[in-house]
Amino acid sequence: MIFFPAIDLKAGQCVRLVHGDMNQVTVFNDNPAAQAQIFADAGCTWLHMVDLDGAFAGKPENADAVTAVLSNVDIKVELGGGIRDMKTIESWLDRGLARVILGTVAVRDPALVREACKAFPGQVALGIDARDGFVAVEGWAEATTLKTIDLARQFEDAGAAALIYTDIGRDGAMGGPNLEATLALADAVAIPVILSGGVSSMDDLRAVMAADHGKLEGVISGRAVYDGRIDPAAAVALLAEAA
Repeated sequence: MIFFPAIDLKAGQCVRLVHGDMNQVTVFNDNPAAQAQIFADAGCTWLHMVDLDGAFAGKPENADAVTAVLSNVDIKVELGGGIRDMKTIESWLDRGLARVILGTVAVRDPALVREACKAFPGQVALGIDARDGFVAVEGWAEATTLKTIDLARQFEDAGAAALIYTDIGRDGAMGGPNLEATLALADAVAIPVILSGGVSSMDDLRAVMAADHGKLEGVISGRAVYDGRIDPAAAVALLAEAA
């Protein structure tokens, strides 16, 4: 199982939000490339990044910060936020991203997601962000009436590399992940699922491992890593046992 430390970008800085609220923001590092190097030095093989400004704007807003990370670390990087057309997808992959994460566009333009998965096999992940079981889009600011599992099943045969499921109510709240909903999603589709939201301690990681039974590809954690509640090197070693 892969441990994905998270770097969320706002105005070029590493930040964390609570419940996705842009008004509840904490800055943890003003140098994303240096933060990425810390994670690489800890043995992380993947990095999960989100362009928060881009998610709201509908286009990349932190390109310089992401480019700096790609230039400074030799680990795989996935990025979501404001990626909503083929030109942007191709541009990011050309710059060295291992994969892009498509979220809002999966609801707005599912044909584009299918086109991207076909054009860039293994390099397109789906980001499904949910509040109370229903998908939220536009940087989590807009709720839909679409159920999480229903959206995931629409892309069962599209060829997505992974499905990143975030429970918005747990994100940044340090209250533990929504294991039940995440595992239910993993049971419902064949796409590899990555858990995100609420992972706040090593005990949370152990709970994921105990319940996983080979269903999940990985776990994302953000605030707990910055707060020191999860040591990235220890997390990598622990989740490696799940293999």
